[in-house]
Amino acid sequence: MQRLLIYSILIPVLFLTGCGKKTEKNSDGKLQIVATVGMITDLAERIGGDQVAVIGLMGPGVDPHLYRASEGDVARMTDADVIFYGGLHLEGAMTEVLEQMNRGKLTKAVTADIEESRLLTPKEFKGAHDPHVWFDVTLWMEAARTIAATLTQAEPGSRQLFETNLAALLKDLEDLHEYVKEQAERVPSDQRVLITAHDAFNYFGRAYGFEVRGLQGISTVAEAGTGDVQSLADFIVERKIRAIFVESSVPPRTIEAVQAAVRSRGFEVKIGGELFSDAMGTKGTPEGTYTGMVKHNIDTIVRALLGESAAKGEN
Repeated sequence: MQRLLIYSILIPVLFLTGCGKKTEKNSDGKLQIVATVGMITDLAERIGGDQVAVIGLMGPGVDPHLYRASEGDVARMTDADVIFYGGLHLEGAMTEVLEQMNRGKLTKAVTADIEESRLLTPKEFKGAHDPHVWFDVTLWMEAARTIAATLTQAEPGSRQLFETNLAALLKDLEDLHEYVKEQAERVPSDQRVLITAHDAFNYFGRAYGFEVRGLQGISTVAEAGTGDVQSLADFIVERKIRAIFVESSVPPRTIEAVQAAVRSRGFEVKIGGELFSDAMGTKGTPEGTYTGMVKHNIDTIVRALLGESAAKGEN
């Protein structure tokens, strides 16, 4: 019923906007951009610079798999010149809304230009792809290129600015990729096991050499059952895993249940800290940027798996 209500709001608004995709600048001279998740908002802001005003729909701690567009969100998207979203069914409950928006608005999935051969296809998704591509920094560089090209399409006169900002961003992301690799290599290969609430880190695991286990699947829609908890607890005890991790956008109770199940088997596993998976940190903090979020995650993972104190891992 909630989905039907949203569509009843959305569809009439779309018809009123017309079918053309030509963009016009706002009275302040800036392109009006709407982005779904914070990681996309951050890229759009860095590439667009002073030529754009970016509104991010999903803030810290928000799970994009479950997020539903509000009436205010529909209004913001209707007023925007460009809409950016993750695609690959990341914004599960918003997928149809975004598809409708594309009929009258320049709307782009930032994953659209990533080669399919580089995308992961989990068995349980029956041919669909894992949407968490930002955890492989090299794939997120492709998303940045897509955003720059789309902004240029919307505002050709600012091409030079967008290309200059993109070049600076790509250099930063290259450095970030190398940093994550270097930190990951500090952990012996047989200890590089990352256990979290849901399978958001598979691209991270492939890129940086971690075995990844999630209590829930790629989407957080399905709840983990008792059997899942017990099976994961057995794995942790067998492998003598030092630490497991909670996520900022997923309630911690599932990971806490795993910790309790492990303890009942006579083994102690620590909760190594909070990772940012489907949402970044608070704006204005280091973790409120894509680069800061990725650094926080790798530093937290490495410290916990090596048993280091926070002071040793801080930059």
